[in-house]
Amino acid sequence: MRLPLNELRWLKRAALDSNRPLERLIQRRLNREPLQYIIGTQPFGALDNIRVRPPVLIPRPETEEWVIQLAEYLCSSDWSASRRISLLDLGTGSGCIPLLLCHLCPNIVANGIDISPHAVQLANENAKLCGIPYSRFKASLCDFVHPGFPKAETINSPYDILTSNPPYITSDEYLQLSDDVAKFEDPTALIGGCDGLEFYRVIAGLIARDGFLSPKAVVALEVGHSQAAAVCDILSPTGFKTSIWMDSWGKKRTIIAQRQ
Repeated sequence: MRLPLNELRWLKRAALDSNRPLERLIQRRLNREPLQYIIGTQPFGALDNIRVRPPVLIPRPETEEWVIQLAEYLCSSDWSASRRISLLDLGTGSGCIPLLLCHLCPNIVANGIDISPHAVQLANENAKLCGIPYSRFKASLCDFVHPGFPKAETINSPYDILTSNPPYITSDEYLQLSDDVAKFEDPTALIGGCDGLEFYRVIAGLIARDGFLSPKAVVALEVGHSQAAAVCDILSPTGFKTSIWMDSWGKKRTIIAQRQ
């Protein structure tokens, strides 16, 4: 494996900035470790210093795109700029989704939950790095799939916005992933059951509960490239009207749902 010149440039800069031997960084990349883990950060929209480390999922460009679009949508809608907007991010990982929304929309106050202690710690670290105070964002260890959810003390429903980039890769697709992903990123953040739709069914049950979301709540869910229609069908019985956002790669990437 020969490294592309742009990757070598990034590794040289990382070695210089962190006083680490360049040869060691190159060897890690040759071993298929993702470049973002080696460098230690991944830009995400206006946030230049999102910290990343294994096994927490690395933020993707397609996620960045719809989060920016969601912020623009919220700013152009009838949401009051002076009103506090509460947000819950399910499976928050590095915290990139709620942190960018907090950065772009100053009236958002967000909670992020995850079942991974590594993710919770990293998300709270990223909040500090991005200058988002604890009063506006906190990540907590919580399992939204558990039958007892959302009775935990960390959940303050009703929420105005629900976001999630849940695991949506099928079990079979996971076996076909490149080593860069499969050997380093947490499989529980990737695999969404046999059909990839397991977590959308759980989310549908949550948003259908009385009092979990506010009357004008917005739900934004990232989906796999062939899952948009199936996820819309799953959400249909909840009474939410769905629309599909395309990404720059021509994929049906995001489901936006609002009460009818």
